Amino acid sequence: MPFVTVRITREGASAEQKARIIAEMTETLRSVLGKNPTTTHVVIEEVDTDNWGVGGLPCLDYRARQNPAGNAQT
Repeated sequence: MPFVTVRITREGASAEQKARIIAEMTETLRSVLGKNPTTTHVVIEEVDTDNWGVGGLPCLDYRARQNPAGNAQT
């Protein structure tokens, strides 16, 4: 019984996008490892950006340094 946790920043992923993540993670486990989709669990955890750090920086500070134009996401 596979259990997959996907963590993303809480920035407006739609219900449709989350459903696609769940479906595609389940399909990957089926096709690569032969796991049964009916017993595969996928949990999406959404984390506020102020609780997410990258490279020793809060997420939004990291993004700002990586792309001063402000159009990249981590």
